[in-house]
Amino acid sequence: MFTGIIESLGQVESLQSVGGDVRLRIQTDLDMSDVHLGDSIATNGICLTVIEWGKNWYAADVSRESLNRTTLGQWKVGQPVNVEKAMLPTTRFGGHIVSGHVDAVGEITLVREDARSIYYEVTAPAEIAKYLAEKGSVTVDGISLTINHLRGNILSLNLIPHTAERTNISTWKTGSKVNLEVDVLARYIERLLLGDKAAEQNPKSEISMSFLAENGFLK
Repeated sequence: MFTGIIESLGQVESLQSVGGDVRLRIQTDLDMSDVHLGDSIATNGICLTVIEWGKNWYAADVSRESLNRTTLGQWKVGQPVNVEKAMLPTTRFGGHIVSGHVDAVGEITLVREDARSIYYEVTAPAEIAKYLAEKGSVTVDGISLTINHLRGNILSLNLIPHTAERTNISTWKTGSKVNLEVDVLARYIERLLLGDKAAEQNPKSEISMSFLAENGFLK
């Protein structure tokens, strides 16, 4: 598990095709002294398993599932990426519960200055809109952020200068693709509300935007 508080701005060092999958190597200034084989490191919000590592780098294999569901298939050598090691029981919990399991790819549709912060609008795929809530949490490229406002499946975010300095948001432009992970609690609540239908092959969720509004989840 992760918190969405970025620890390092890493860089894609190499991408190698291996048997239809990808082996990825990331350069980072993280302290790697406590990293072990099989540890998890979130890279732009994707939970990756460490298979090799050194003083200032780590490598991971990326499955077809991850390539299909995230932005990783479009990464290039030299690209900056947000890096966070898995949280410890003693970690100060400054963000929210992040699993590193990307739900969908969104698109940056508006960027503008807003006093000293930067205002972004992100269009999320319609199928995950029901999991988003105004003033709720969302993970964007691994960063724990608060949704300021929602208009259907368009969410607005304000990022302060500190976040801009510590993450890859300087690369976000109109049209940029970003990894999105909804609050894990929303996914489990939906599953619980299915009740006995959860055992069906294709259960139909009763959660809709009107349902969320009627029950106080949306303003």
